Amino acid sequence: MGAPLVRLPSVRACSMRTLALLAAAALALAPRAAAGPALGEEPIKPLPLSLHQDPARAAIGQRLFADTRLSGNRQLACASCHDLARNGADTRARSAGIKGRLTSLNTPTVFNAAFNFKQFWDGRADTLEHQIEIVVADPVEMGGHWPEVVARIGADPAYRRAFGAAYRAGVTQATIVDALASFERTLITPASRFDRYLRGDARAISSAEKAGYAKFKQYGCVACHQGVNVGGNMFQKFGVMGALPPGAGAPGRFGVTGLAEDRQVFKVPSLRNVAETAPYFHDASAPTLDAAVDAMFTYQLGRRGSKDDKAAIILFLRTLSGKPGTAP
Repeated sequence: MGAPLVRLPSVRACSMRTLALLAAAALALAPRAAAGPALGEEPIKPLPLSLHQDPARAAIGQRLFADTRLSGNRQLACASCHDLARNGADTRARSAGIKGRLTSLNTPTVFNAAFNFKQFWDGRADTLEHQIEIVVADPVEMGGHWPEVVARIGADPAYRRAFGAAYRAGVTQATIVDALASFERTLITPASRFDRYLRGDARAISSAEKAGYAKFKQYGCVACHQGVNVGGNMFQKFGVMGALPPGAGAPGRFGVTGLAEDRQVFKVPSLRNVAETAPYFHDASAPTLDAAVDAMFTYQLGRRGSKDDKAAIILFLRTLSGKPGTAP
């Protein structure tokens, strides 16, 4: 799919004024290959460079993120399933929780989770703080008991000193949660090549990658994947345009709302770092990015994309990869 076709009248039928108007229209439709985009016109926005977290609190949260004392058996940490060396995700289809129990859904990346409008695939948590409270106490995931967790952390002299300096209340459930959330809000990736392009660096992505972005928009992918997080800001049914393969369905939002129309409705995932976070979807049914794009064409767009168009879109998606910065 290219730019919309404009049927031009013959030159003989055109006045000079008409020709000028047609030239202006053609210029407006022409791709901006040599310049950065006009941000006001783009459905995707660049990430902020920092969410300005308190450095001391974020430092405590970073230590807590890797601390197994948050789990009931003292063997699991947040980092057990959100491996920061692997883009904040889990390469397994299901994560192994306490006592080896497997999670029911695939673990999403923690990178840029601060920009999601809800947390979890079913959106049952409104904030990072709420998500942390749920995961620590979840009997399948970390199986912790908050009073015990607070006691363990509070018994550590180094933690007591750090919390005492950063929080008037010292070590409490609320301050542990706040420190973890502060750290997670530093795990944003604002220096991806596509962000640099959005900020005006026309050379940050290639002409082929720009063409892939154009295809991404033309096919309608941006209807769900837009904004600063290229998704993460709405719920959508998985399988809008086609019946899913047997066994691929899941309750989704229905488990939260009890409404029949919410079956197989999930939070639209962010596509930031998507090239680095296989497997894909809530059920990990797509092992590769190619398979994920194929599934989106079939079940969400109800369209047949050419091999070249899909390859172009994947080129664009790879420009969304980035590493967290150092600014809190």
